[in-house]
Amino acid sequence: MSEWIDCARAALPAARTYGEAVRAAVERAVAPDGTPDPARLTREQHRVHGFAWIAATLAALEATLDWAVRAEGAGRLGAVEELTLRIGFGEGLAQIAAGLPMSAHEVVRPAAFGTEAEARALAADPAAARLIAEGSTPESRADLAALLAEGARPCEALGDEALDLIRDQIRAFTAEEIAPHAHAWHLADALIPDAVIARMAGLGVFGICIPEAYGGLGLGKLAMAVVSEELSRGWICAGSLGTRSEIAGELIAANGTDAQKARWLPAIADGSCLPTAVFTEPDTGSDLAAVRTRGERQADGSWRVTGAKTWITHAARADLMTMLVRTDPAAPGYAGLSMLLAAKTRGSDADAFPDPGIEGSEIPVLGYRGMKEYALGLDGFAVAADGLLGGREGQGFKQLMRTFEGARIQTAARAVGVAWNAFDLALDYAQGRRQFGEALTHFPRVADKLALMAVETVMARELTYVAARTKDLGDRCDIEAGMAKLLGARAAWNAADNAVQIHGGNGYALEYPISRVLCDARILNIFEGAAEIQAQVIGRGLLAGQVRTGQAA
Repeated sequence: MSEWIDCARAALPAARTYGEAVRAAVERAVAPDGTPDPARLTREQHRVHGFAWIAATLAALEATLDWAVRAEGAGRLGAVEELTLRIGFGEGLAQIAAGLPMSAHEVVRPAAFGTEAEARALAADPAAARLIAEGSTPESRADLAALLAEGARPCEALGDEALDLIRDQIRAFTAEEIAPHAHAWHLADALIPDAVIARMAGLGVFGICIPEAYGGLGLGKLAMAVVSEELSRGWICAGSLGTRSEIAGELIAANGTDAQKARWLPAIADGSCLPTAVFTEPDTGSDLAAVRTRGERQADGSWRVTGAKTWITHAARADLMTMLVRTDPAAPGYAGLSMLLAAKTRGSDADAFPDPGIEGSEIPVLGYRGMKEYALGLDGFAVAADGLLGGREGQGFKQLMRTFEGARIQTAARAVGVAWNAFDLALDYAQGRRQFGEALTHFPRVADKLALMAVETVMARELTYVAARTKDLGDRCDIEAGMAKLLGARAAWNAADNAVQIHGGNGYALEYPISRVLCDARILNIFEGAAEIQAQVIGRGLLAGQVRTGQAA
């Protein structure tokens, strides 16, 4: 048994005890009568979100320990894995006990909760103290960086031969079809070519979670996460193509009528129908209860939709819009919302939105360019009578909420892929670039960056897999999914930012792919729920007593 696995396992109880002390302190602040008060949750965001970040970091430590234990059981625990575990625990425990960054400027410290004594107790725990002192050191980081430079990588085997084969297949496809062209597509602000989408469809990318009875692969969220990660390692937009199919497929499979499933699911699975999600409106952001776009039923049973939507990805080329609208203006908040399956004509360069009743204007963006973003204006846009999801009004918000777990798991996986892309580019550049007669990898600050990028990415990856496995078990996992997205987005941004730093001035040049990855990484902290929203969801859920599953052995 690895001594560092033993040490990490021994340190976790003290870390969990500290986490419970933080929870109790936050509960006293926001739930004095036992139930979280909405006004207090807002007023005490620093504490609530700090608690969420601490809980997510603890969950990542647990997931990383589980990964190391599995690797050891499979005979795959080598120096790279031990160093990854050791450095990850050293960094994580030190941040929890002293100061954990929620953003570049916002650090949550024990004083925020009045838990200074409990933090000192955590730091004094023998196992935790050893990891804080000896886990992440200049020497351990240098050792890991040297192994990475030699081509070693932390174990990524999933203990499932089929999933490992899927990873290999998608990685090979991405290396051949996506990575060599991604930067040119980005610079040209071009859509991913139809031929590439067809090949992705042939690999089953769009039907991973769709039941086999409807032409899909019938696999779970873990398979979906692996595919999204590998595609995004080539370009985030390739990984993101699957997100729209994932959302639409889950919405229809879980809530659709038999006729809706038969019509749409096979077409989504084989790639002949490209869907897009049409939820967000100007000035509403994450406040879906404020949706104002109206869906009015006509005498013949069809619908006419009027309103404005924004940040709609892949809107012009999409064939199907899953559209959240208000069908009952008299019902307040979420109660009046319904989900429509709105068929549309696929647009072209000459005519992006050929159907009557819909217009779109492209939103120029820094990155994430392979599908394009649009603001949509809807003026009596026609939706067929059978377009009401499940044939039931007033269920739109509930139907949508059930898909957010899967969407956030996939976004976390995309973030992991982007982080690996940044790491790959940084390492390649550092090995080829020489300063003062030495490769950049020989300089300690560069080696530190490479080692920490890899460690943080592994931890985010394993937390994402925990969320996916929980979802595949049929358990509620909104907290796990939120944690995975929270830490995954940070890992992607940290990796991209540090990779640009390793490139120096060249990292700021458009000709270098890392400039694209930096722009792509930035969006991950915003879409599918901004970091602040994720932290609020996690903190509120934990305070309300939702139980996390899958703690480390």
